[in-house]
Amino acid sequence: MRPSTRALGVGLVGLALLGTVTRGAPARAQDVSSEETVRSVRKMLERLPYYGVFDFSVFSVERGTVTLAGYAYEGNLKAAAETATRRAVGVDEVANKIEVLPVSQQDDRIRWATFYRLYTDDFLSRYAPGGVHEVLREVRDERHFPGMQPVGVYPIHVIVKNGRTMLLGVVDSAADRQLAEVGAREVIGVFDVENSLAVAR
Repeated sequence: MRPSTRALGVGLVGLALLGTVTRGAPARAQDVSSEETVRSVRKMLERLPYYGVFDFSVFSVERGTVTLAGYAYEGNLKAAAETATRRAVGVDEVANKIEVLPVSQQDDRIRWATFYRLYTDDFLSRYAPGGVHEVLREVRDERHFPGMQPVGVYPIHVIVKNGRTMLLGVVDSAADRQLAEVGAREVIGVFDVENSLAVAR
């Protein structure tokens, strides 16, 4: 017994609607909570192989749009961060505002000298990855990146641009914050040091 034309039409419409729903489901960011997207973006960014102490990345999530900001020491880090973010759950768009730092041998010398001075200091060495200090993700840099969340395993990030050093991240006390600034200023060839380290409450 052959099906009627009406029954066949209804069946085809049903299959078409089913196909539309199936294709549209994975792409809808509104089905994913903001908290899920934040966790997913953070996980993706923390896996970046070139992200380290000389970089500083922050991000914010709003209705499926992720805004990336901060500083990249390696030129390819900016593109890699965007690619990784696009793979996160619930992301529709990415606004990439990461600044790539200029290439400079003098800046490189300042970076490494500052790194060794801070992370081998008797009091500050506990901030090194694998030390006793835990990264405090709830502390944010509201001065430079209001409302954005930091990423990384280094509590103290060393950003150097044109001979000027910026310290970003978080430390346990005002004494450690001051000690880090003193160490950064003692590096030969530094024009200025901006201490933007937050103090954990």
